Parts: sequence; C-alpha cells; structure tokens
Amino acid sequence: MVTETNNSNLGFISAVNGSLVEVKGLENQVRLHDLIKISKYNIICQVIQIYANRVIAQSFESTNSIKLHDKVINLNEPLSMELAPGLLANVFDGIQRPLDLTFSQFKEGRLGRGLEFPSLSRTKKWHFIPSSKINDSLSSGDEIGTVQETSFFEHKIMIPPENSGILSFIVDEGDYTIIEEIYTLKKQNVEKSFCMLQKWPVTMSKPYSSKEQPSEPLLTGLRIVDLLFPIAKGGTFAVPGGFGTGKTIISQHIAKFCNAEICVFIGCGEPGNEIANFLKQFTETIDPKTGRPLIEHIVLIANTSNMPVSAREASLFSGITIAEYYRDMGYDVAVVADSISRWAESLREISGLLEEMPAEEGYPAYLPSKLSSFFERAGVITTLGKKKGSITIIGSLSPPAGDFSEPVTAATKRVVQGIWALDPKLAYLKHYPAISWISSYSNYPEYVAEWWSERDIVWPEINLNWFECRKQVNEILAKENELKYLTQLLGLKNLAEDQRLEIFTANLIRNAFLVQNAFNEVDSYTSSRKLLGLVKVTLLLYNKTKSLVKRGFLIDEKRCDEILNEIMKISHYAPNENFEQIEELRDKINNESLGLVFKVHRR
Repeated sequence: MVTETNNSNLGFISAVNGSLVEVKGLENQVRLHDLIKISKYNIICQVIQIYANRVIAQSFESTNSIKLHDKVINLNEPLSMELAPGLLANVFDGIQRPLDLTFSQFKEGRLGRGLEFPSLSRTKKWHFIPSSKINDSLSSGDEIGTVQETSFFEHKIMIPPENSGILSFIVDEGDYTIIEEIYTLKKQNVEKSFCMLQKWPVTMSKPYSSKEQPSEPLLTGLRIVDLLFPIAKGGTFAVPGGFGTGKTIISQHIAKFCNAEICVFIGCGEPGNEIANFLKQFTETIDPKTGRPLIEHIVLIANTSNMPVSAREASLFSGITIAEYYRDMGYDVAVVADSISRWAESLREISGLLEEMPAEEGYPAYLPSKLSSFFERAGVITTLGKKKGSITIIGSLSPPAGDFSEPVTAATKRVVQGIWALDPKLAYLKHYPAISWISSYSNYPEYVAEWWSERDIVWPEINLNWFECRKQVNEILAKENELKYLTQLLGLKNLAEDQRLEIFTANLIRNAFLVQNAFNEVDSYTSSRKLLGLVKVTLLLYNKTKSLVKRGFLIDEKRCDEILNEIMKISHYAPNENFEQIEELRDKINNESLGLVFKVHRR
C-alpha cells in the first residue's frame, strides 16, 4: 500500500491524454519513476517525464471523469514491491494489488478505481524462528531467521540491501505480523529496527555479489526441449508462435513441471479466461514432490487484456523484482512471461500518446533497450549472503500472422539465448508441443553437457552420451528434411534403403519421442532418466540397422510399424519409474539379433 508522506507536495492536473496525465506544480519535487496520486479519485500515477514547467505521468487506472485542476499529491517514492511472507499462492495485478481482496469488494467481477489495499496482509501472523544471535555481525543478505510460508517452503528473512551492523535485539521464536519489529541492528552507536517486510523499486535490480556461468539445465519434462533445445537455470528463452500454436499451454507446462523451486507467472495482456483457467488448474493440480497444490510454489501476476495498459507495462518488472527476492534466499526461480508482445503493445500505446518519433511498425525506438533491461536480470548469481540462486526467464511472443521478422520478435531474439519456435503446420497436425526442430535453437547445450554426463545411463551397446545423442538426433531430422522433396517426387518405396532408414528413424523420433500428450498424466512429463533411455534405444536400433543395410539387407515395412508402435507405447504410456520396459526393449534389439526388430532379407 502506498502512503502519503508529504501533503505539502501538491500539484494540479493541467491536461489529460488517454492514460497520460500532465501535472504542474511538482516539477521541482518529483524524481523520475516517482509515484503521484490524484487525491479526488485515489488514482496512482507514475512520473515518466519531467520538464521545467510540467510533469508527465502514466496512470495505472482509467482517467475517465478526471478534470483540470484536480489536486495531485507527490508520494515521494517509486513503484516498489512489498517483499515478505505471503507472496506465494497469491494473485496480484501489475502494481501488486491483491486481486482476491479487490474482487471481494466488487461482486460483479470487475476492478474498481482508486482501491487501496495492502499488497500483503498486515494482520496475518507468521511463525518466526530466529537463526542469528545477539552480537552477531551481520550485513546485507545475511539470514536472520526463517518462516514456514507454505507447507513445504521455507521463507528466509534476510537483512535488506545496504544495511549492516551488530545484532542488538532479536525476538524469540513465535508468531508475528510482517510489520512487527523482530530485530535491531546497531552501527556506529545508531540502532535501526527492522520487520519482515521489505520494499524494493521495480526498475532497479537487487544487488548481488557475483554472476556465474550457467551449468545446470532447467528440466521441463518436454522431451524435445530437454534433449534438443535445453535451457539452463539462469538462462533466457523466447517462445514465438502465431495464434493457436500452443504458447499458453507450453508456458503453463513449464510453470507446472520445471525443476525450479519458485515460479513467478506473469499473465501480461492475455485474455482473462486463460488466467482464470491457469489459476484453477494450479489450485487443483497436486505437486507429486510435495503432495500439495502446485499454486503453493507460484506467484501469479495477472494483467489481463482488459486491464489498464500502464499497469501491464509495469507487470514484467514487478514480477522480476519478486523473483529477485526469492533468488536472494538461494532458490532457483523461473519467471514465465505470457506475453512479451502484449507488454510491447502497451509501450507502443504510451509512446504514441507521448508523440514520440516511432520506429518500425509504430514501436518506440527504445524497445530493444527495454527488453534488455528485463532479460538481463536473469542469471546464476552468488548473493550478498553467499548463497547461490538463479532466475530463468521464459517469455512467449505473439507475432502477428506468425511473422518472426516483426520488431518485437526480432528484438527479443537478439537478447535471448535461444528460442522454441512454434510451427503452425505442426499445431494443425495436433503435434504437441509444436516446436519446430528446424527453426528453434539453443546456446546452452555446451553449458549443461557435463550435468547430463554425470547422470548418464551407461550401456556398453551404445557408447553415446547426452550431447552425442542430441547431435545424432539432430542429424537424422536434418537428413529427413533434405529428403522431403525427393520423397514427394519419387515416393518412399523408390528411395535407396539407407534413405528409407533415415526417414523411418526420423518418423520414429517424431512420433515416439518429440510428440507428447499434455493431457496424459504419464506422457505430460518425462524424467531425465526415461528421456536418455528412450533416445538411446532409438539410436541403438538405428545404428545396428544402418550397419546391416550397408551389408545389403532390406527393411521390412511391416516390422517397422510394429517397432514404431512398441516404442510409442513405452514412450507415451510407461511411467517414468518403469525403466525396466526400456531395458527389455534394449535386450531385444541386442540379444535376439535384429530380426526381432527389423525383419530383413538378403538381396
């Protein structure tokens, strides 16, 4: 909640243009990004331009009925996030208003103007367990105690940035609200009291000790992602795709199944029914690791398409600020933004109201800079408290007509380290996920290869590690793409045997490995062990058959269909823990000669 700190800082409205408000009388008091309030309607605005004789601010709510000379109060603080226990399993809008409290005031299901609710409850008590002792020397980022925020999540209470000293007082273990004093630091004979609640400006990155190179993959359970286009913890990725290609399902899947400990989901400009569906799913879905609803490790920021544009523009930075707070506790955080394109549209609208010189397609010239300032806040870092945490950012993009050359997609591709390009042709064929193995790329395989090598499945029959398996699968899919037009011209039966083998193996990879059913409890998530087993069985089959084809054997199409169905059955219906089925298939391929897998004939 924003409070009025100095009522003498008064100005008045001199002009209104859409969501922009021109104010006079505050030119010498306000700073860039400070908040001001239109007192009559209780509307919060953010200063975005300061001139010698006026100030331009963007309103976070509708400016209807606002009149000239209405009073404006300077609040003397920037837009900041409240950081304390109570963030998890909560739903906020782009300026951190709690939507559950907001909608309880409006039964008709819409947002009213000028509502002032504290972002986090001031009355709920949390059980605080101190972990530091009197006379301990503490500095920024050091842990002072813990709170059990949800059933399985421990929230660490830390010294805020730019504070240090000797611990002169700390409360006993017990239940406290987030605004009650719990400890005191003494520095140079000056004592300063602290509560659990911290505030941090959304436009400023939280400080850290050092940034490190990513080395561990963010496992998603999507086989095409974890094998061909992996993302590292602390990395940045974009998911561009036209309407109906499955961006929202992929975003929700990552929020559900990725191995990050916290997920911040930012619904930026998406339809309200999608956000409602997301919230319903996460409330009902049980996390297999904890046995509790998935919502308990998620913070949801909802700015739907019918909410104010200015709040939408703020929502991405609100989400990343909350993510940095949990990162500083030493946790791995995934930030899923859906969608970056809607956020960029809000920038374009505000830029148009400011009458700035437009760049390509009306977007502001500073669009790439704005995108960079968001994505650069990802990374693996050592915190000020000497913990290791990470933020991974995955942003979906909605290019008009699926045109990846449009400005937002082009600018995003320059600042991220990989893309999962969604193909409308695959989506039309009900191939989920509709990630194109031709257009997608990742810069992280070299970074995460060692992690996969340490968890490799050692089979003497096929001496390939994860990185080599990935390379061979890519080569097979590339060869199939090269043979595509030749197959259309000559027909599959008229191709050489080695070419038919390439096409069959690519078909096997696509149907038994790359396709997943998001609504199948078994197939929706594939563990790293099952993934390695499936790809190694497939490549073992391919490599053994290839050597026989070179010796003059012919491939039996009927047996091809049988083995395709057998591997598809294991892939889609065998639970992750049933690894024995994969080993049985490997033994079949190995011990009973390849005749059991491919029936072949001598020429």
